[in-house]
Amino acid sequence: MTLEHVARTAGLHRLHDPQTGVDAVVGVRAAALRALRVDDRDLVEPATTTATSPAMAGAILVPWPNRVADARWWHEGVEQHLRVTEPEFGHANHGLLASTDFSIRASEPTRVLLGAALRTPPGYPFTLDVEVEYRLEEAGIRVQIAVENQGEQTAPVALGAHPYLRVGDVAIEQLTVAIDADHVYRPGGRHLPGERVALDGDGVDVDGDLNGWDLRRLRPVSSAPQHVTFELARADRPLLHRLAAPDGSAVELWSDPAFRFTQLYRADRFPADDGEHAAIAIEPMTAPPDALNSGRGIRGLAPGERWESAWGLRYVSPLSRRR
Repeated sequence: MTLEHVARTAGLHRLHDPQTGVDAVVGVRAAALRALRVDDRDLVEPATTTATSPAMAGAILVPWPNRVADARWWHEGVEQHLRVTEPEFGHANHGLLASTDFSIRASEPTRVLLGAALRTPPGYPFTLDVEVEYRLEEAGIRVQIAVENQGEQTAPVALGAHPYLRVGDVAIEQLTVAIDADHVYRPGGRHLPGERVALDGDGVDVDGDLNGWDLRRLRPVSSAPQHVTFELARADRPLLHRLAAPDGSAVELWSDPAFRFTQLYRADRFPADDGEHAAIAIEPMTAPPDALNSGRGIRGLAPGERWESAWGLRYVSPLSRRR
């Protein structure tokens, strides 16, 4: 695959470091990471042929990740009604910027800064400024999300991203996955999480029936759950998730401790640039699904306060794994 066509596609911005050979493509729609290549290997499913990001690939999720049940929540005794964006289940999904084109506020060959504003949209009576910076690194990319409360009342905020990971041309059926977590949420109805369950030190949940979902060590992607939420309860360190190929090469998703929740999602058919195939998303989140209702993981952002947190991706070669 070549990225030379990107300059001719509306809404896409290419980053390139000739010294390291790292390439990335960022779309202004949802400030999405649309491609990332290191050593000629794709680290995310490339999706660079359309202005709109397919299946939310690489999208930044603000001011909440995942779902708000029934597109309703309460703030200071007043019921808030969000726009339904998942008609099948009646939820508001993926925050309020999924269909927004960010503006490019700064640009360099290896860095781009995108920005967008929320001005008291229906169901979310707050004013926020959002900035997303992508910066190439030696073997990957760093993504920093910043949110500033420009309103006059404390705003409930959570952050997330929706990258589909990949290890070069290795088929998903041959990959293994590890998720940095010590809790898992039983799947509830309508793609909402149910009971939160702790994983014990032996790699088996306390009830003994979810041991197949303990992904703290590499397990085949084929045996991983299709759609489930994980949590690292006491995140006092950066998190590190891994998607690995049989030869030891891997893509690692790291994040600041704020991103202590992770959504794992396996898509049966993802429309990548090189054809439709199965794909896996590992989504870093600062709060779990339906957080506006549960309050779990929500940050109360005071007027004038700015919150920044980062995550990123890096390639691990088979040689470096043997050292």
